[in-house]
Amino acid sequence: MRRVQVAPAAAPADPGLAELTPDQRLRRLELTVTRRLNGLLHGQYRGLLPGPGSEPAGSREYRPGEDEVRRMDWAVTARTAVPHVRQVDADRELTTWLLVDGSASMEFGTAELDKRELAVAAVAAVGFLTAGVGNRLGAQVLRADGVRRFPARAGRTHLLALLRALLAAPRATAPGSEAGGQPRPPDLADGLDALHRIANRRGLVVVVSDFLDGLPDDPDRQAPWERTLRRLTARHQVLAIEVTDPRELELPDVGLITLMDPETGRCREVCTSDRRLRERYAEAAAAQRDQVRQALRRSGVTHLPLRTDGDWSADIVRHVHAQRRLAAAPAGHRRGGVA
Repeated sequence: MRRVQVAPAAAPADPGLAELTPDQRLRRLELTVTRRLNGLLHGQYRGLLPGPGSEPAGSREYRPGEDEVRRMDWAVTARTAVPHVRQVDADRELTTWLLVDGSASMEFGTAELDKRELAVAAVAAVGFLTAGVGNRLGAQVLRADGVRRFPARAGRTHLLALLRALLAAPRATAPGSEAGGQPRPPDLADGLDALHRIANRRGLVVVVSDFLDGLPDDPDRQAPWERTLRRLTARHQVLAIEVTDPRELELPDVGLITLMDPETGRCREVCTSDRRLRERYAEAAAAQRDQVRQALRRSGVTHLPLRTDGDWSADIVRHVHAQRRLAAAPAGHRRGGVA
């Protein structure tokens, strides 16, 4: 259960956004991505999450200005007297798997975007940044009625079909009661387990969620999804995109409001004029987010936080630049895997 309950989603700042058809929203999203990211972050593997790649695949001659010195193949260089770098399969073909949280809590938002729309924007950025000749993209989407799977395929048409399906998917709603006989909707741990079974070739895994599923009240205990996430990092590069809304972090002073847990439908009225209550809420929310950060750090993933009230494209650009600097730094000056 979510330890910090949130209020029902407010109307988006842009009223016209909700009136657009999925195709119109898709065109607007694609335009935003291509304007802000394309060219600055070219669609190559190292453009999103630089790393050593996956499976060894021989060597080739070093290209000054293009190759990183840290990937020099010194054995071949010494034998041939010509500088060579190691090649890996990921340089030629990358398989990216996405796990997108479509649960009820992702329908919340009080800024220009709600969390679900921000998740779709993040998926679009990942898709366009990893698009390339031979690169494939697959996805699993957690929904109240189960997990929808999109096989890993290459091409812009496949990416646009995935984005269109995400934009047109029916909105998840909080249950009004604990109805007997209803199947339990899949949670983040279920999605990660399924992804671990199908992502059998080394590549890139991107998880887009608020990461609040099953957080224990005891911060010293592990979240149920942490173990599988750690198993994924043993074979893949994993990027965790954490989506949050400002009202999940602090309450405004607006008098009496109804707070609702979107996963269970439980409601509670509170008076936000109480300064001490707002302070306790902010403290609990900060502790909860710190718990998520610590879990991601222990899992060894790369962490990219995005907020519905922020400039998500600028945040992605800053993150990729930081990852590039980290990859280019000498080994002794690098930090752990979580940015």
